[in-house]
Amino acid sequence: MTDPTAEPTRVLASGDHFIAPGLFVDALEAALRETAPGVRLEFRTQTTPWPHTPFGPVGNVKEASGTEDELLEALGDARVALVQMAPFTERVIREAPNLELISVARGGPVNVDVAAATRAGIPVTFAPGRNAAAAAEFALGLMLAALRRIPASDAELKKGTWRGDYYAVENAGIELDGTTVGLVGYGAIGAIVARVLRAFGSTVLVADPYADPAKAQADGVEPVALEELLRRSSVVSLHARVTPETRHLLNADNLELLPEGAVLVNSARGELMDYAPLPALLESGRLGALALDVYDVEPPPADWPLHRAPNVITTPHLAGATRQTADRAAAVTAAQAAAYLRGERPEFVVNPEVFETTGAAGRGPRS
Repeated sequence: MTDPTAEPTRVLASGDHFIAPGLFVDALEAALRETAPGVRLEFRTQTTPWPHTPFGPVGNVKEASGTEDELLEALGDARVALVQMAPFTERVIREAPNLELISVARGGPVNVDVAAATRAGIPVTFAPGRNAAAAAEFALGLMLAALRRIPASDAELKKGTWRGDYYAVENAGIELDGTTVGLVGYGAIGAIVARVLRAFGSTVLVADPYADPAKAQADGVEPVALEELLRRSSVVSLHARVTPETRHLLNADNLELLPEGAVLVNSARGELMDYAPLPALLESGRLGALALDVYDVEPPPADWPLHRAPNVITTPHLAGATRQTADRAAAVTAAQAAAYLRGERPEFVVNPEVFETTGAAGRGPRS
């Protein structure tokens, strides 16, 4: 039974023009309606300018939107924050003493200083798999577009050029059926891509030191070392996370292992690849085509060499941009906050060590 004299739990719903604050509000209310009807909520909302304004570093975090001052004003004395891009920097965490939980609607909390949150005893949750289906579909779309020259032929036809010569055998595209495709990274996204590729009839190789070889083989894919994958794959698609070990995982040395005319797709993270050698590899024909949704600098500058290189497809970091991703991210984020407000440990916590020193729910929900 609700205690009408109890203070409501103040919650910040910080969204943007992709995940609106109202999605967080509705999802959290729905998550608590049946399981904790006695929890009273009082919402504060914030809308950061992303994606109309690109994200970038803010304070000591990266890939954030808005300012520290704007976030602190929006937070007020909120105990729980459901967020998408807002910058939870060391300063913000230090100046928000009431904050008990940061629940992030992204696959990784790159807009949060996790070390500062951990020192403050604040659990930080995330939303794994929120855009897995969207990102997998987009990667497959980039593969098909590159293999079959779809963007180039569309642009040329609109200019009045009928490229019938694409039927000439030396210019003809390549089918996924029977083609060996290498996936660098075999998490949630890579597994979906592999499943669809298998349905197309592709031979699928995966390079991921953390993947379960037995599961990979059961899925019908072949686990191999990265160097072997690059040597054998006519198409390579990146699906790994960025860590100190994976930064520039593909570089001038190992890209030379690719078969002549290989297609390279990156819709994961720009830092996974050294972009400097790519123009020369395209000019030489070592790379037959390149399809990119992410970049070493976002957005790439006007004088970026790959703008002038042949057989390059570029899109503006759109792989996860579906309405279902927004809904799913809000629901997963709210589920983490709802568990916390029920006094439970959320499922997806990036710093579980806070529970070892502060109990089952971080600082613990205060009534």
